[in-house]
Amino acid sequence: MQTSSPLSSLRSTLSALGLDGMIVPRADAWQSEYASPHDDKLAWLTGFTGSAGVALVLQDRALIFVDGRYQVQVRQEVDTQTWDIHHLHNDPLENHLPASSRIGFDPMLMANSQFEALKMAGCELVPLAQDPFATVWHDRPAAPIGAIREMPLSIAGESSEEKRARIAAKLDALDADYLAITQPDNIAWLLNVRGSDIATSPVPLSFVLLSLNGDVEWFVDERKTATLPQALLSSLTLSPMEQLVPRCQQIASGKRVQLDADSAPVALRFAVEQHGGEVKWAADPITFIKATKNQVELEGYRDSHHQDGAAWVNFLAWLAHEVPVRIAAGNPLTELEAQAKQLAFREQQENFIEQSFGTISAASANAAMCHYHSSESTNAAITADSFYLNDSGGQYHNGTTDATRTLAYGPLDPQRKLHYTAVLKGFLSLITLTFPSGSFGHQLDAFARRHLWELGLDFDHGTGHGVGHQLLIHEAPHRIAKKVNPWPLAAGNIITIEPGYYREGEYGIRIENQVEVVDALPGFCRFASLTMIPIDLSQVELNLLTDQEKQWLDDYHQQVRETLSPRVDSDARPWLFAATAPVRVQVS
Repeated sequence: MQTSSPLSSLRSTLSALGLDGMIVPRADAWQSEYASPHDDKLAWLTGFTGSAGVALVLQDRALIFVDGRYQVQVRQEVDTQTWDIHHLHNDPLENHLPASSRIGFDPMLMANSQFEALKMAGCELVPLAQDPFATVWHDRPAAPIGAIREMPLSIAGESSEEKRARIAAKLDALDADYLAITQPDNIAWLLNVRGSDIATSPVPLSFVLLSLNGDVEWFVDERKTATLPQALLSSLTLSPMEQLVPRCQQIASGKRVQLDADSAPVALRFAVEQHGGEVKWAADPITFIKATKNQVELEGYRDSHHQDGAAWVNFLAWLAHEVPVRIAAGNPLTELEAQAKQLAFREQQENFIEQSFGTISAASANAAMCHYHSSESTNAAITADSFYLNDSGGQYHNGTTDATRTLAYGPLDPQRKLHYTAVLKGFLSLITLTFPSGSFGHQLDAFARRHLWELGLDFDHGTGHGVGHQLLIHEAPHRIAKKVNPWPLAAGNIITIEPGYYREGEYGIRIENQVEVVDALPGFCRFASLTMIPIDLSQVELNLLTDQEKQWLDDYHQQVRETLSPRVDSDARPWLFAATAPVRVQVS
């Protein structure tokens, strides 16, 4: 039982260790966006439940750093009398490390790039041999032991043996003896397996050492592997997860071990360098190779989006009927009710496994928080005088989906309509773009922002992210954002397009499609939409749309209608036909 506050308990432990403070990241040992309850130290310590952040605990101050998505949310979840709130990028942690102080950190939770950035701050960074949270967090949940399943070749499109040979060839080219694979989605791809340690993220929390000859040592809790076929297990060596660092120490002498500076725990660097080995710093080659999907994977994406689109249309048709009825009855539909009904529609789809992330079901002012998640204490009504934003997706056996629609159930004021139209035009500007093959995401980002910029507006999040194949909803390395992304886009990549606008305390708007990068003109690419969901045009200022934009909407809606009409429930079909009618018919 916890008898003192988490913060005071941690401070007492740090003082006993002779430390002036400690860095507590949101990340786990795998730099996961979504951590298991066992690893979610930041939430236990601060109350902040977002997916990105870090805390600095000093004896006289406590600071938390979050990015632009969470500037509103953090102030609702954290005690602002105790915690100073800072922007993760604009006012980063390294600006606040006291010079000459001794600051502890867990070397399994910090990547080398983070370590090197913090070293410049002038304090002494002290790697901790033992995790203080093991003693101060008394009711800590157990570490997950989710079962691992095989990904059939008929869905993966390439055998694990072929993948191992491809990656081993990359090691040879980089003059490395071993590759330490620390990103669970890369392990899942390499071994053709999927895990269940973290809800909505079907990856196995584990580590792999791949040798130059293609041999695999898999550091994983064997209880997770009980149902895997013997053919897979006999093709590799299983070792306990806690043996990773000792094994790196054992193999280090005279060897070159490739580590990814942005994801591998800095503890592995220490293990290799302190035992006579050399670290070869390079991005895990799996990350980029995995991002170009094979034809079997691409067919899986398309089919999963048809299933998800049918679930969306059934849901939106239900909302179109239910929201006005409930408003008229004085008992408006709530965010949580809508969220539960949407999940029920998804569960009707044959290949649905689980959600691909926690649904963002956000009405009115709640939608101004980019990554809001409704709860009993925040559960707002869906009304006729503001927007309802729904950002959700599914994990299907053959793909992963992610889409956002912003909806209105009555005439809105001119400002809301103008802002919705600007977001839509930004979406259309990017999704209709033809661009040179090999372009970078940051080179395309402004197309989605231009129409907001012309109004003096912007949004504080990326415009698009990669999506895994029955894997993580945010997949590296591709990203469309202001920040430089050095990974070229080419045919076979999967990414989202999702501009938005958020007015704190009032409303939020976002429109998102998942797209496939496809070849267009020789040497050029374009985006082909995977998402098959009607876009709400009820609040669009039609006179602000060009003929080309209207034509794209008509063509897209025709594709949605023809693709989904055989799949949706019969009582949803009339709504689908109305929602995909030509633009002039819808807005007139």
